[in-house]
Amino acid sequence: MDTSSSRKKDWKLTQEAFDLLLAHLDPDRDRAGEKYLILRLKLERYFEWRGCLYPEDHTDETINRVCRRLSEGEVVTDIASYAYGVARMLLLEILKERQRERAALEQLPPPSEPEDETQQQSRLERFESCLAELPSEDRNLIVSYYRGEKREKIENRKQLAETEGIPLNALRIRTHRIRERLEQCIKKTLNRLRSK
Repeated sequence: MDTSSSRKKDWKLTQEAFDLLLAHLDPDRDRAGEKYLILRLKLERYFEWRGCLYPEDHTDETINRVCRRLSEGEVVTDIASYAYGVARMLLLEILKERQRERAALEQLPPPSEPEDETQQQSRLERFESCLAELPSEDRNLIVSYYRGEKREKIENRKQLAETEGIPLNALRIRTHRIRERLEQCIKKTLNRLRSK
């Protein structure tokens, strides 16, 4: 990994960087706050209207990227236009990720016949066994990541990322990798059972 991409992942929003964004929006702090709220609302709508599941998260990421670039010395004359440009680039990243997910889903085998209660119990036992094999830190992270429903789950994930000290996107990647390890474990267990 090159140092610039490492720096991007390690970068966290600071008060100074946020203040710099506000100063670019308007020299008057109160008007800058109002303009920030308007910009934030428009960015959320931008992601929402394009079918993104987590428009607030993508808005946060857009603003963080803008703040990072400003703190790195990027010269920006029209902050709103610049933020929309960053949002468009982030949307392209999101769409590429969706394409990768769709391709992965298409490679999955077709669903099998419905399981009876014994099969469901066996699958649950395999899952719990594989979950127990994970290091406790990974096990706690994956269980916490999927806790809750709808809005509660979103808030829970934001809090979890904050607790871990990583951006939400990095949390998604980390839990995706843990989930892949779980799936591999379950497949291995299933293959052992079939070969008996």
